[in-house]
Amino acid sequence: MAGGAPSRKRAAYRRGWLAEYAAAFFLLCKGYRIEAMRYRTKGGEIDIIARRGTLAIFVEVKARRDMQTAVDAVSHEARNRIRAAAGQWMSKQKDFAELSARFDIIAVRPLRLPRHFKDAF
Repeated sequence: MAGGAPSRKRAAYRRGWLAEYAAAFFLLCKGYRIEAMRYRTKGGEIDIIARRGTLAIFVEVKARRDMQTAVDAVSHEARNRIRAAAGQWMSKQKDFAELSARFDIIAVRPLRLPRHFKDAF
């Protein structure tokens, strides 16, 4: 099974990409404005950066079979990396300087609407 690992990796990447776009569409439908997707720094990545009113929302998207597994998949280390990347984003965006930051998780499950956990960490 020499070709198994790369195809599994591609499938996981595709699932993650689709979950992030489903989450972004979900947020758009709820009245959020998407500012960036897959924002990368040396220290970490933010899946979705959105804005709503006076809030800058940094969203981690997890595609899992159940809610609890999705929320638990965001480790303490991942939360710290996301916070650090959010700080970098905020420092580079002049119009974000006066906004409050919030960190959310969106769990995407097969054949279900995404579940939005506001102020998750």
